[in-house]
Amino acid sequence: MLLSGLKKRASWVPDTAMVLAAGRGTRLAPLTDTTPKPLLRVGGAAILDRILDKLVAVGVERTVVNARHLADRIEDHLAGRTTPGITVLREDAVLETGGGVRNALPALGDRPFFVINGDSVWLDGLRDSLDRFAEVWDDEAMDILLLLYPFARVLGWHGYGDYTMDPLGRLTRRREGRVAPYAYMGVSIIHPRVFGPTSDGSAPEGAFSLNRLYDRAEEAGRLHGALHDGLWYHISTPPDLERANQRFATGHMPDVPFF
Repeated sequence: MLLSGLKKRASWVPDTAMVLAAGRGTRLAPLTDTTPKPLLRVGGAAILDRILDKLVAVGVERTVVNARHLADRIEDHLAGRTTPGITVLREDAVLETGGGVRNALPALGDRPFFVINGDSVWLDGLRDSLDRFAEVWDDEAMDILLLLYPFARVLGWHGYGDYTMDPLGRLTRRREGRVAPYAYMGVSIIHPRVFGPTSDGSAPEGAFSLNRLYDRAEEAGRLHGALHDGLWYHISTPPDLERANQRFATGHMPDVPFF
């Protein structure tokens, strides 16, 4: 679903968010041996601060940040911030992305909230990206909304895309051996009802990936996407981080000029 072509809805933005910051960041070693991935610096600022600043700009009042790997570093860093209101949840065991959000539900409330990967680096396009993204949310049609980017344009992308999208914005995960046009940026809006039991009474518990919930929402036709019109940097290895910093230093000019 193209953001620019949408009918305007009543102004609404989630006032609560979660930033996923508990991961080990194995592919970014040795940098992450001593620094949590969200505290790595891009363009002179910690990735985590970039995310939190964008949440503040769009009006988010409360943010949960989970932490496990080098959790003391995360807590010490966040102690210097006054906005947004931040709750740090230390995880004693590996919960993965889905288990981490489920563990935070009491602090996130019963309304849709932002979930943002702690390594997400993006620049706004024509308008504030999170504000435009929230305008797409339709509570009657959606359980999960993902922010997407054309994968062929991603700096540091190492895959074959994540999703295809129909004219109504509904998503289908890329099938094995296929290529999909859109990559998931690690920015989403999730309704807490997706953590509840299914028709057979089962509900996810313990450690699990958010992908499990994405797939469940897709099967129900309630996984939707919206396209980002700014820039996005996919950072998963030290060379990715170096290239991103080079782009920031040169005003985000591409390595090869467009003609």
